[in-house]
Amino acid sequence: MLTSGANVPDISRALDLLDCYPPIAGRPGRPRRRFDVLLADKGYSSEAFRQACRERGTEPIIAKPKTPNIKGLGKLRYVVEQTFALLHQFRRLAVRWERRLDIHDSLVSLACAMICWRRMIKWTA
Repeated sequence: MLTSGANVPDISRALDLLDCYPPIAGRPGRPRRRFDVLLADKGYSSEAFRQACRERGTEPIIAKPKTPNIKGLGKLRYVVEQTFALLHQFRRLAVRWERRLDIHDSLVSLACAMICWRRMIKWTA
């Protein structure tokens, strides 16, 4: 998670977020450093962003503006929208009231931990 001001476009921080992601574990051997694909909405559809993703070894799946949506993309975007909905259950995160960045980042991290904890309880029960 990267936090920026409300007047900063999201695309300006998207490559920073892609670069700072920790290694992906799961398979034996050296962990992967990059995603295979990046799923984004039409706001990230610039050719410069697509090329920067390809240079990093990630294939972008982004619908181009003024075109019909990619068939089946909604099923994949559901995961992202569901994550936003889960974070907005914590009302203090729906609108950022804290002026200090460290407090806001801590609250978001705590909310993510609580969401994972709730999912683990449901999964083990």
